[in-house]
Amino acid sequence: MITIGITQFLNIDRLTDFGLFLGDNEGNEVLLPNKYVPLVYEFNDQIEVFIYKDSEDRIVATTLIPKVEVYQYAYLQVNAVNSVGAFMDWGLEKDLLVPFREQNGQMMVGQWYVIFVYRDFASDRLVGTTKIKKSLHVESVDLQLNQKVEVMAFEETDRGMQVIVEGKYRGIIYANETYKPVFVGDIFSCYVKHIRTDLLIDLSLERIGRGKMDSSSERILNKLDKNKGYLHLSDNSDPDEIKDELQMSKKTFKQAIGTLYKKGLIVIAKDSISLKQH
Repeated sequence: MITIGITQFLNIDRLTDFGLFLGDNEGNEVLLPNKYVPLVYEFNDQIEVFIYKDSEDRIVATTLIPKVEVYQYAYLQVNAVNSVGAFMDWGLEKDLLVPFREQNGQMMVGQWYVIFVYRDFASDRLVGTTKIKKSLHVESVDLQLNQKVEVMAFEETDRGMQVIVEGKYRGIIYANETYKPVFVGDIFSCYVKHIRTDLLIDLSLERIGRGKMDSSSERILNKLDKNKGYLHLSDNSDPDEIKDELQMSKKTFKQAIGTLYKKGLIVIAKDSISLKQH
């Protein structure tokens, strides 16, 4: 199926004066204009393309990869504003339109905004919206307490920074619990603290239960997070191995994992340490 708004692989079917016609397994075709045709290709090979409507409102393919696809979020800059709306730089020749009706406030040239891309079925075009909360309406939340999630910050409020959680839920990091700067458009990881009855997710920048601890312990936890919760290091490890992996002495390492063990955050094995599952 040839689908507007996504990157997909299509078959190279035939050459015309206007470019290559690409097809799917159902007999549908779309034009890849000459300016995107690769120098070397073979018929029946597959090529990765993005499908959208060009400036003449035709469904076409391009080998350019956009910064965002349909039903995704991105932090984009406004290239132009005219009588119909704002036009965002999303990596293609034709800018992405955010109509005035889809703007929370007046958008300005040169400014950056978090937008959600959707398909307007009335016009069959891809458009953007800055009304992020509307796009995050869900019936349930499939997340667990203390689960590590990826978020994108989209709105700063008096209460804290509102974020998009895993590309589909709405969450908040409270201002009085934020120990480092967080800006609109930032993408980072945090942890599920509480799922409210209205399905708003309270989040924490650090794993629940860690509390305050020394920098060595925090460094080990961060390393564990990046290593899927496991490190092949223990009391028996060679000092040089510990130094290479964590930039700390064996003595400091043993003190730090002792602290983490007492807090119930890690499991210590004969030749490894791992995050304790809660």
